[in-house]
Amino acid sequence: MINVSIVGGTGYTGVELLRLLVGHPGVELTAVTSRGENGRPVADLFPSLRGHLDIAFSEPDVARLSESDLVFFATPHGIAQAMVPDLLKRGTKIIDLSADFRIKDIAVWEQWYGQAHGCPDVVAEAVYGLPEINRDQIAAAQLIACPGCYPTSVLLGFLPLLKEGLIVVDDLIASAASGVSGAGRGASVNNLHAEVSDNFKAYGVAGHRHLPEIEQELGGMADGQVELTFVPHLLPIIRGIHATLYGTLADGKDGVDLQALYEKCYADEPFVDVLPSESYPQTRTVRGANICRIGVSRPQQRQKVVVMSVIDNLVKGASGQAIQNMNVLFGLPETCGLIAPPLLP
Repeated sequence: MINVSIVGGTGYTGVELLRLLVGHPGVELTAVTSRGENGRPVADLFPSLRGHLDIAFSEPDVARLSESDLVFFATPHGIAQAMVPDLLKRGTKIIDLSADFRIKDIAVWEQWYGQAHGCPDVVAEAVYGLPEINRDQIAAAQLIACPGCYPTSVLLGFLPLLKEGLIVVDDLIASAASGVSGAGRGASVNNLHAEVSDNFKAYGVAGHRHLPEIEQELGGMADGQVELTFVPHLLPIIRGIHATLYGTLADGKDGVDLQALYEKCYADEPFVDVLPSESYPQTRTVRGANICRIGVSRPQQRQKVVVMSVIDNLVKGASGQAIQNMNVLFGLPETCGLIAPPLLP
C-alpha cells in the first residue's frame, strides 16, 4: 500500500482527490491538512464522503507528512514552495497540482504569478506530469508538476500535429471554455450562480496564466518556439473543458490522413479517446472520468485543421491526472482506481 497525504484538502481538487483515492485499492490515506479546518472530520465538510473516509483535517507538518510515501499538494500557487524543499530532503515523493513547478523559466513564472518564487532551485528537478509525453520521466521522478486543466486539453489536442511537424508553429489558436469549478471553491461575485447561469463570456483575453505553461510544452513537442493565441471562456456548467484548436497545415502536408494520424498516436493511451471521423466530443461524455476525448476535422479540405478536445477539468485536468501520475510513479497499472466511466446525464 502507498501511504498518501494531501496538503490542502478543502478545495475542489482536494475533494476530488479524496473521492478518487478512497476507492483506490493501492492507497492508504494517512493525513489531510487544512489550517482553517484543523480537527474537523473531513466527512463533516464533505458529506459525500460519509462512510468512505474516517479522518479529520490536521495542521500541515513537514515531519508528519514526510512519513508518507507520497504527498499531494492541492493548494493555491505559492503555498507548496514553502514545504517542498524540506520534504524532498527527507526523501518524500511529491505531486503538486498547483502551478508552482510547471514553468521552468523562473522569471516568466514570477511575471505571470506576481510574486517571487520561494524555491527556484527546485524547479529544474520537477517533471511535467503529462503521462502521454513524459511517462518514463514520471516513473523516475521525486517531484511531479501536475499540468493545468486548460494546458492538458490543449496539449493533448495539438500533440500529434506538432510531433509530426504538420502545422505552422507561429500561428496556433486555442479557444477553450471551462466550467465554473475551474475557478476554485473560494467565494467570488463573478462566480455566483446569478452571474454565471445563462451566460457565456471570454476572460483573460490579454493574457492568461496558463499561456506560458502551454507554450513551453508545445515548444517541447515542436522542438522549437511556438506562438499560441489562447482565449479562455467561462461556461455556465460546473465541470468540463471544451477546447477548440486551430492550426494551419504546413506546405506540402496536404495529403496527410488526420484521422489515421490521431488514432495511431493515441492507440495505446488508456485515457485518450479519438472519436470516429465526423464525430465531435461533448463535455458531458467525460464528466467525472479521467479521459480526454478528441475529434479532428479539416473543414472544406482547406489548410486549417480543427481539433476539439474535451476533459473534466477536475479529473483529467487535475486530480485524476495526479493519480494517473501516482500510478506510473509507483509502478501500478496506470488505470488503477481510474476506470469508472463518465457520469451521464
